[in-house]
Amino acid sequence: MIKNFIYTWYPVILAFLCLLYSVSLGYFGKIEEAQYSAHWPGTILLFAIAIRQRRK
Repeated sequence: MIKNFIYTWYPVILAFLCLLYSVSLGYFGKIEEAQYSAHWPGTILLFAIAIRQRRK
């Protein structure tokens, strides 16, 4: 049950962790690094959609 949950939702979990990473960088004053890493969540989610469409 937990394995199925993680297998289904791992892109969202990973994107959320990347979002938290970006926010923490901005909070600690590393603005350029935060802006760079802010693109990661969207990229992860887009690749997850593309990969899942190719599987079916």
